[in-house]
Amino acid sequence: MRLTSYTDYSIRVLIYLATLSEDRLVNIKEIAEVYQISKNHLTKVIYDLGKLGYIETVRGRNGGVKLALEPHEINIGEVIQKTEDDFYMAACFDPTNKGCIISSACKLKGILNKAVSSYLSVLEQYSLADIIENKEDLQQLFQKQMIKTR
Repeated sequence: MRLTSYTDYSIRVLIYLATLSEDRLVNIKEIAEVYQISKNHLTKVIYDLGKLGYIETVRGRNGGVKLALEPHEINIGEVIQKTEDDFYMAACFDPTNKGCIISSACKLKGILNKAVSSYLSVLEQYSLADIIENKEDLQQLFQKQMIKTR
């Protein structure tokens, strides 16, 4: 299973904020520069993360973003389920796709469904806090990248 870039960016934003923004607001430009991602892409991601309640946005000259929840309150499986468009592993998963003539008798759909369920079950066991257990290492990498991009 592969995550979309949208979900990847969502998780990266959360990691960045959990690692560096405890005492300050972070602007979108900073995150875009560190990850070398389009600011326009991140603007939509951050807007949606705000709507989902994961981050707070503060408008204005000195505005920025920060986590709205503690890292241990942000479940990775939940974030992925809310940011992915679908989990269709094959055409037979999509109710609008009538392309497979054997889907009514095929056992593959059930097997793939179990695989997706297991995948999500594992992800639901982790929070953002688990991802940033090595916070100091992440901070050093972010600092190096900031220096490199400036």
